[in-house]
Amino acid sequence: MATELVLEMRHITKDYPGVRALDDVSFELRRGEVHALVGENGAGKSTLMKVLAGAVAKDAGETLVGGEPVEITSPHDAMDAGVSVIYQEFNLVPYLSVAENIYLGREPKLPFGFIDWRSMRSGAAEALARIGASISPRAVISDLSVAEQQMVEIARALSVDARVIVMDEPSATLTEHELKSLFGQIESLKDAGVGIVYISHRLEEIFQIADRVTVLRDGHRIGTEDIENVDHRSIVRMMVGRELRERPEAATAAVGDVLLQVEGLRRAGVLEDISFELHAGEILGIAGLVGAGRTELARAIFGADRRDAGRILLNGEEVPLASPAEAIRRGIGFVTEDRQLQGLVLEMALKENVTLANLGAITTGGFIRRRAEDEAATDFVADLDIRTPSINQRTLNLSGGNQQKVVLAKWLFAAAHHDARARILIFDEPTRGIDVGSKAEIHDIMRRLVRDGAGVIMISSELPEILQMSDRILVMREGRIAGELARQEATQERIMMLATGATESTATL
Repeated sequence: MATELVLEMRHITKDYPGVRALDDVSFELRRGEVHALVGENGAGKSTLMKVLAGAVAKDAGETLVGGEPVEITSPHDAMDAGVSVIYQEFNLVPYLSVAENIYLGREPKLPFGFIDWRSMRSGAAEALARIGASISPRAVISDLSVAEQQMVEIARALSVDARVIVMDEPSATLTEHELKSLFGQIESLKDAGVGIVYISHRLEEIFQIADRVTVLRDGHRIGTEDIENVDHRSIVRMMVGRELRERPEAATAAVGDVLLQVEGLRRAGVLEDISFELHAGEILGIAGLVGAGRTELARAIFGADRRDAGRILLNGEEVPLASPAEAIRRGIGFVTEDRQLQGLVLEMALKENVTLANLGAITTGGFIRRRAEDEAATDFVADLDIRTPSINQRTLNLSGGNQQKVVLAKWLFAAAHHDARARILIFDEPTRGIDVGSKAEIHDIMRRLVRDGAGVIMISSELPEILQMSDRILVMREGRIAGELARQEATQERIMMLATGATESTATL
């Protein structure tokens, strides 16, 4: 592999109010290599890449592309320098088409300045085909799933003739087929001499795709190594500054009475004849490919989407659950897949988000008791190790992992203060975009919940997580439950057989 440097970032420093996000960080990328950038949430990875992309102004340091100093103060500067960035949180315009998003700001033009729609759609279709995405260029972004939106982000980056491509958690919502396609495209880009910065919390991906790895911790560069010189344990040790204790594989808790019963739930074209039970003291995993109906099932139970048929019973009593407000009142919480759009009010302070789902617990005579709000938020910051300079910090300014912890704190606060008989928490991709240390902490929180008698439904695209955490596993395919697996008989192969329809049996196993 060539050793020519296509990117150099030297002594980059960035300060935010109350915190130094980057402290004298240097990073380099060779032509035709994949350089993994890893670290816990809040380590500075995304901030460093936002500096490169011109989305954040550095306080000190310099950037060179192709050996030439460049001053990148805007995304247009980055594009002109040959840098393309795929962000972890989507950067799409929801009410524009796929083609319009892919070519946003650089639309092909006809004479007299009119947009060349035919060329735009043709180019978008070509970019999508390169990564194996069967998405119409005419589709509206808001109508796409999270995984499909991620594929549009990747296609947009690949449609630019870039020398440097940054991929920030590009695989977080991809199926195995889509991930294989992405890796194939990365290899093609490497062969073409493109340098790729690859950010991922899935360390197994790092060993599959990366040539080198750089570890950041608390805004500092800890080290850079060739991938063949490190292993999983040594990277984790560099990331967290300690040995990470292995999590037990034993069952989570003693399973108790039935908390939730779903009978014959149906939504036309989305869900068909869904029936299952959730017990107190268990984690019920829901697996399946993207588009199988997992999130739609969670939203129907929570009252966020209508149901055309079926019954929902809590502790044996049928309840309407026609709205999220009703579900919350009865003790059901929903940690959504999209934390920024659906889980948080980003402009509000951390403390305000924590108490948002149950303001009645801190209100007297219609007025919020600020001391009670502060105490609740302070307790959760300590309990969940939320890294923030203050409980008054705007949630927008927290890292992705810490935002996820605030979502968890919101529902834990609500569950602790409702007088409902059912305590049910639905986690939709709870560790998406979360580092290994935070992931272990969130898993511990889930185990603690079921030990205390709650019932947990966990939707996850990561099969190792499903297998490690679940007491039972439901596998969905095409809006139906394709099968149920007990913990002791579940394997990745059996889950995938049911999820893909490779087995003739769709009965409960």
